[in-house]
Amino acid sequence: MKKVLVISVHPDDETLGCGGTILKHKAEKDYVSWLNISNINAGNPMGHSNELIEGKNQIIKLVREKYNFDDFINLPFQSIMLDTIGSNKLIHAIDQVIMKIKPDIIYLPNRSDVHSDHRIAFNAIYPCTKNFRKPFIKQILMYETLSETEFAPPLPENAFIPNYFIDISDFFDSKVEIMQLYTTELMPDPLPRSIYAIKSLAAYRGSRIGVKYAEAFINIFTRA
Repeated sequence: MKKVLVISVHPDDETLGCGGTILKHKAEKDYVSWLNISNINAGNPMGHSNELIEGKNQIIKLVREKYNFDDFINLPFQSIMLDTIGSNKLIHAIDQVIMKIKPDIIYLPNRSDVHSDHRIAFNAIYPCTKNFRKPFIKQILMYETLSETEFAPPLPENAFIPNYFIDISDFFDSKVEIMQLYTTELMPDPLPRSIYAIKSLAAYRGSRIGVKYAEAFINIFTRA
């Protein structure tokens, strides 16, 4: 049994980036934890209503149940305001979770996503994964998030060039069902967070390894 830690910056990142992979780990009886770094609450500067906040929390509950996560940690940081939090505070909170779970595999957001929260989160997560301090970590995989990864400025240092692919053909329909729970995040076809785009990306990534559907990652660390 592997211990897996999936890190999202916002709820839905985990499903867009590695939902099929999560389901595959669960089918293989791995221990899967979900760490979500930011959320919205009554203090959010966007002025979200209590009804909207409660609705989003209910969606998260349903998503947790659908994946059957073994553990869920939701850090109290405000969405779209990670730039106002000191990096040491973020790093400390994330490091505590990693030390508690001691995962074999970590899935984390892409370092070059256009959303500033994603970039800030990556820069806080990655220092927590130094292999000489955490020898239990065997692999670190960086996932792509539709509407964030592909909209980074088209510069060489921002390119998402996957070198690791996971066949999710048996789990793709379930991934779509879970994504449909995110009613406030799902977009109409053919926009980036639409079912059309999710299916198209998974089919394209699958063609890379000769399967119907796949998720793609940048393998940034593997312990031999």
